[in-house]
Amino acid sequence: MRFRSLISLVLSLTAVLAAGTPEWDRAHELYQRTEYKQSLAILLPLKNQDASTLQLIGQSYFMLGDYKKASESFEKAIPLAPQSSELYHWLGRAYGRRAEMATIFSAPSLASKTRQMFERAVQLDPKNSEALDDLFDYYLQAPGFLGGGIQKAEEVARHIAKLDEAQGYYAQAQLNDKRNEYQAAEEQLRHAAEIAPREASRIIDLAKYLAKRGHTKESDAMFAQAAKVAPDSPKVLFERADTYIRERRNLSDARQLLQRYLTSQLTPDDPPREQAQELLKKIDR
Repeated sequence: MRFRSLISLVLSLTAVLAAGTPEWDRAHELYQRTEYKQSLAILLPLKNQDASTLQLIGQSYFMLGDYKKASESFEKAIPLAPQSSELYHWLGRAYGRRAEMATIFSAPSLASKTRQMFERAVQLDPKNSEALDDLFDYYLQAPGFLGGGIQKAEEVARHIAKLDEAQGYYAQAQLNDKRNEYQAAEEQLRHAAEIAPREASRIIDLAKYLAKRGHTKESDAMFAQAAKVAPDSPKVLFERADTYIRERRNLSDARQLLQRYLTSQLTPDDPPREQAQELLKKIDR
């Protein structure tokens, strides 16, 4: 066991050191600017692809929508950094996207792999908030025969709340909504926005749910508040436009918001431009 631990430590250190190479730094810079193809053009020719390089390759493929190549790259990276919670989480995300597009014959297997990777990511790092959020969503949405279940989701929600009170309220809101307890869900989202008034994402969550509940006037006020909190946030533009299009109202405003979004400086945390372009097409339908 000690020998195996030493090997894992050496491999992890090697990956960290390699992440500082000029090629990786340049590729990572391009990735952060959502220039995924350009990032791959630097990374793919490299002869010695360590865990960090393989992870960045996988992330770039993921962002380009090639989830099979993404998962293959993450699978290659994990033996080189077996204690990386982040790698297991990314692999779970790639399996999840593949499951969404798979046939009824292969989807269950991919879904189970998704759950296993998320669980492993949380096991390796119980404070990996993104992995916790995805595991919560999986448990909440997946049927029992695929390892889902609302009781499992409740347990993860309690863990989330200990790490981030506002996110805990958000998770509880999802549980309430799942049980058709819509007023309770709305109250939880209000709590989240109240305790994190400078986080635009909390205000956006509330704005979207208010719109879903038919409270359009208050929803619009919340979106305006989010825009004041984060005036340069592409996410505010996208989510407001998406809400308008879903409700088939304020379509002219939605078009302007998406046009502004498409000219914004995006990051990997923002929806891809292709998604915004698809929303624009919906306006004309």
